[in-house]
Amino acid sequence: MTGDAFDVVVVGGGIVGLATAHALTGARAGLRVAVLEKENGFAAHQTGRNSGVIHSGVYYRPGSYKARFAVEGAAELVAFCREHGIPHEVTGKLIVATADAELPRLAALAERGRANGIPVAELDRAGIARYEPEVVGRAGLHVGTTGICDFPAVATTYARLAREAGAELRPGTEVRTVARRRDGVTVGTAAGELRCRVLVNCAGLHSDRIARLAGDDPGVQIVPFRGEYYELAEQRRDLVRGLVYPVPDPAFPFLGVHLTRGIHGDVHVGPNAVPALAREGYDWRTVRPRDLAGTLAFPGTWRILRRHWRYEVGELHRSLSKRAFTTAVQRLLPAVTAADLVPATAGVRAQAVARDGSLLDDFAFAGFDPGDPRSPRRTVHVLNAPSPAATASLPIGREVARRALAALEAGG
Repeated sequence: MTGDAFDVVVVGGGIVGLATAHALTGARAGLRVAVLEKENGFAAHQTGRNSGVIHSGVYYRPGSYKARFAVEGAAELVAFCREHGIPHEVTGKLIVATADAELPRLAALAERGRANGIPVAELDRAGIARYEPEVVGRAGLHVGTTGICDFPAVATTYARLAREAGAELRPGTEVRTVARRRDGVTVGTAAGELRCRVLVNCAGLHSDRIARLAGDDPGVQIVPFRGEYYELAEQRRDLVRGLVYPVPDPAFPFLGVHLTRGIHGDVHVGPNAVPALAREGYDWRTVRPRDLAGTLAFPGTWRILRRHWRYEVGELHRSLSKRAFTTAVQRLLPAVTAADLVPATAGVRAQAVARDGSLLDDFAFAGFDPGDPRSPRRTVHVLNAPSPAATASLPIGREVARRALAALEAGG
């Protein structure tokens, strides 16, 4: 092999791609692995722009990838952080119903949590106040296994371990072309071509595009949703002790505006969920005509809008009006004022959407499937891995590595 020939090339240097490289190099000594990341550093997008929550898995359908991998991943991640000296804390969290109409959904969440093996405790008003004196609600759940950590530090540690095990990490390397060969794949970059036996696509916001470059039909499109955050002003951080969430709307895969005390003492408030005008559109000023045209030309986009337009009007209102955002927060935390909220870094969720407008509610993988001899060889794609993918990164990495190693065996 030449210096630019590998067994596996991983596209994407976020936490999922780096966890996959870590799993691959740990599973087979001597495996030649490269990680290509278009940015000059790793964890630049979804990984580095979230609120740092280690999710328990309470929200997810029993038996789904999200439920299984979040529960496994939360426990493993805490142990990983402890082993490697990464800042973390198991805080628990509250899910609070602020209206009578939310009580049946709260009860259903309690049942789902127990079905997923998660310790939950049902609370009355006094129980809520014991955990969070400034938070109000009709009833609540306390979920004991939720925590917080420094996800960029986790990703950096995955990268270090993969590098120490022999992987080559190449930031500043954008994939421009992908060509299948009989014996593998050729990946074109500005710096030249790389050859590999199997290509693994962990490109997040661009995962559908990489799948199409590789000649595979992903069956979905990434529709970017921006999540805008505020922080509590430093002198008002004592309003919140830990993590406080509303009861989510089961029709939409977003958790609503919540309160999250971070590992460094800051308190995030948000996010909302508004359509982004670019796949990396972290504010309203960032518009990418190619991204926007692709989103508008996709039939699923218009079906989402028809189905959820009332929800999105509310989200847009909260994006454009700090007063409206503050009102949403006050449902949980009445003492907060607009003056207490300071703008913070936004994130963009890489949400996979089907042509019928349905938003995928589970992690989704495509390409080579060891159980399907008709599946395309030489490629493995992670097509939907938004939250709680950071929490679930270790089991996701193992799952993707398992598929890639099986593809190596099948491909010869």
